[in-house]
Amino acid sequence: MKTSAKAHPPWRSGKEKGGVQGTLLYMKQHWQLYVIFLMPALILTIIFKYIPMGGILIAFENYNPIRGLLDSPWVGFAHFKRFLSSPDFMSYLANTLKLSIFGLLWGFPVPILLAFLLNRVARAGIKRKIQLVLYMPNFISVIVLCGIVRILLSVTGPLNMLLGTSADFMTMPEAFRSIYIASGIWQGAGWGSIMYTAALSNASAELKEAAIIDGANIFQQIKAVEWPAIKDVVVIQFIMSAGNIMSVGFEKAYALQTDLNMRSSEIIATYVYKKGLLDGDYGFSTAVGLFNTVINVILLVAVNKVVARMNEGKGL
Repeated sequence: MKTSAKAHPPWRSGKEKGGVQGTLLYMKQHWQLYVIFLMPALILTIIFKYIPMGGILIAFENYNPIRGLLDSPWVGFAHFKRFLSSPDFMSYLANTLKLSIFGLLWGFPVPILLAFLLNRVARAGIKRKIQLVLYMPNFISVIVLCGIVRILLSVTGPLNMLLGTSADFMTMPEAFRSIYIASGIWQGAGWGSIMYTAALSNASAELKEAAIIDGANIFQQIKAVEWPAIKDVVVIQFIMSAGNIMSVGFEKAYALQTDLNMRSSEIIATYVYKKGLLDGDYGFSTAVGLFNTVINVILLVAVNKVVARMNEGKGL
């Protein structure tokens, strides 16, 4: 007597073939489920990411909020020419690049070094406490951080009391860059080390033990065992950081800015804010912001290609 084939539940019918073909068949049979889950995210992305891109047109118009985007007079590349021919253009560009490049050179290696150091802490309890202390500054808002910096560096602040001086560091143009970069490292280095610490967990413990038995010192262990585990993550993070060279944080630069350090603290982001929101020159400020974004995209593509050539073809 022949037994009838065992009936499978209807929700497994598409997966019986297995592999990619079975997955595609299952998705085709249950497309309504995927639409229900993906539609909210897709709608929100279109509303808040793609539709606002139409505002780029403001960069090519003498935008008038009353007349609207479509009825404002078209001026073409006039705003871009005005910005590029401005006597302050090179100053704003140089300040932006200096803050970004020096911040990248000094700040990028710090989370990696912290991850290597944390990876060598054997006791889990002590390691968690150290991580808690290192991560805490990241949860301080930028404005509160700038307030702390201003208090520490004021004429009557702790730093001057410690040094026995009465210098007003916040009014020194030559000190602004160091203050900006150092405070950024203090706030973000601990949080930035999380990714590298997680990647180091993939390093082979057997290889590390073998290296120790062979007499390898700490630097040789890092080079032979730990560095290969985080190399790809470091490359990706460097490409992303280098691609955002022009994207200096506006809030922090503006909060640390004073009338006396303007020569070093006025960057493209603060200039866009002042021209757009304070002066109401929306078309010009949008053009400057668009110029900044285009430079970022060019840098991202260029750095990705350079790193890919230096890293055996591996990039983004």
